[in-house]
Amino acid sequence: MAVFHSAALVALSLANFVFVSWSAAEFVAFVSLRQIYRESRRPAAAAATEPKADAQEHVEWHSVFRDRQIQQALLFNLALLAFFILQHSIMAMETVRRWTLTCFGVLQRSVYVFCTAACLQLLMHYWQPTHAAPLLWNVSREPWVTWFPLVCFIVHVIAWLIIFSIVLIFDYAELMGLKQVYYCCLALGDPMELKSQKAQRLYCHLRHPVFLEFLVILWLLPSLSLDRLLLSITFTLYMICGHSLDQHDYRYLRSQLNKKFEIFSREESTHNHPAAHDSLGGPVEYQE
Repeated sequence: MAVFHSAALVALSLANFVFVSWSAAEFVAFVSLRQIYRESRRPAAAAATEPKADAQEHVEWHSVFRDRQIQQALLFNLALLAFFILQHSIMAMETVRRWTLTCFGVLQRSVYVFCTAACLQLLMHYWQPTHAAPLLWNVSREPWVTWFPLVCFIVHVIAWLIIFSIVLIFDYAELMGLKQVYYCCLALGDPMELKSQKAQRLYCHLRHPVFLEFLVILWLLPSLSLDRLLLSITFTLYMICGHSLDQHDYRYLRSQLNKKFEIFSREESTHNHPAAHDSLGGPVEYQE
């Protein structure tokens, strides 16, 4: 019976891992690729009604915001963002975490990331672009109309690589809920309890470890529409509110970084000065 229980836990966690990874890939395309390339090439109908570049500063925005279609799109998008933020924040509260832990046990983390990915899917698939409204800015002159989207694409790729690298450093398997199931099947306990108190405290405070990189992704764009402005402002404010590191966390991060540098320096020193051997062929140990 225990074998079937473990097999069911593993199957659920792996299925959740696939769903969350697929949602993350779609979110990358939604935030970066669509905005850089698809949104910069507005539909022909919208382009025909859009003001010319030399008249952009004379756009009467009060009449734009009176457009019922634009109002409905912005309000609906704001509701989607609020739903995602509420889910992501409420389920991270200690009281709710204890309740989900009681209900789902070792799958508590998997349930949290599943709900987050599901809310992201709703946000992405039901998001309403505001094509009827003019762009707040748009790179439309040569040679920038060709080169600037390429620059944005390269910078976005670098930022996403940094983000995923940081996620891997923070133990990707544990963030996705896989490690908890693995430890449970081997009767090793909760992996978080094996970490130091300082590390546990850091994990509670470090809600968004990729603040700067995600800001670059949100704002470095060849064009900015009203719906993208709403998305960028909302996520920026949410990350600012969720950034709760204090001096204790910074000291812990600095100490861990210094330890990493010490390990790398020792490995480099060992590589550059290989151990000598005595006359009997045994290695001579260096005193540090």
